[in-house]
Order: sequence, then structure tokens, then C-alpha cells
Amino acid sequence: MKDNELHSKLRESSWRRKLTETEQAELRAYLAANPDARADWEMESALNAALTRLPDAPVPSNFTARVLQAVEREEGRPRAWSWRWNWHTLVPRVAFAAAVITFTGLAFHHHEIYSQRAALARSVAFVTGGQPVPSPEALENFDAIRRMSQPQHADDELLALMQ
Repeated sequence: MKDNELHSKLRESSWRRKLTETEQAELRAYLAANPDARADWEMESALNAALTRLPDAPVPSNFTARVLQAVEREEGRPRAWSWRWNWHTLVPRVAFAAAVITFTGLAFHHHEIYSQRAALARSVAFVTGGQPVPSPEALENFDAIRRMSQPQHADDELLALMQ
């Protein structure tokens, strides 16, 4: 056994009863190997001797019955939720709830932004992928083509001459 385990075992044995001759021999060997533990051991043995001289505390004759009645009362009592509304418990709970709500809101906002950007990217891909870009030659005559597609007003002088 290690020295500390032996010392603990001997100490606990001395609390319950007087040490046997074998245990006393082990104790003497331990104290010879560890002289700094002698003062602690002497104080421990003096305390054990003082405790054995104390008289036993008087216990009432109905002690067991009173303990059992107290247990039955505690078991029969309904347990209700009781919130202690003081600053030490309320503030951390409110702070935690606020942090959860803020995190949830930010996550939802991020999701919405991502969804909008994805929809915009899909619409841009659809528009650019569906129609070819016109050639530069078609754009050279763009003004003339645009004027041709505008509605023309009837020339009244020309119509009068033709009649």
C-alpha cells in the first residue's frame, strides 16, 4: 500500500475503535518514515480520545416516529412552481432570452437575404440565357429602326392633293 493510503486507513480505524497491535506497529513504522506527520497524528489521537469521553446525546423515545411523520408531511405536500423574482435570477434569464431572440432574428434575416439574392441570380440567369445578344451591325441602324416602328401621322397636304 502507499503511505497515504495506509495513513488514511489507520486514521479511519482509529475513529471507530482502538488500533490493534499490528496496526500500531504499522503506525510506528509510518511515523518513523514520515516524522512531519507525527504532530498531526498526535492531534488526531487527542481529538479521538476527547470525543470518546463525551457522553452520548439523549435521544427522545419517539424520535423515529417524529422523523417518519416529518417525511410523510413532506411527501404529502404538493410541490408548486415557485419563482424567486429577484435580480440575481431574473437578469440572467432575461439576458439569455434576449440573446436567443436576437440570434434567431439575425439568422432569419440572413436566410431572407440569401433567398432574395438566390432568386435575383436565377432571374438574371434566365434573362441572359434565354435571348442572344444582338450583333453590332444591328445596333448601328438602331435609330432608323426605332423611328420606323413609331406611328406616323397622316400628311394632310398630301391627302388633299391626292383627292
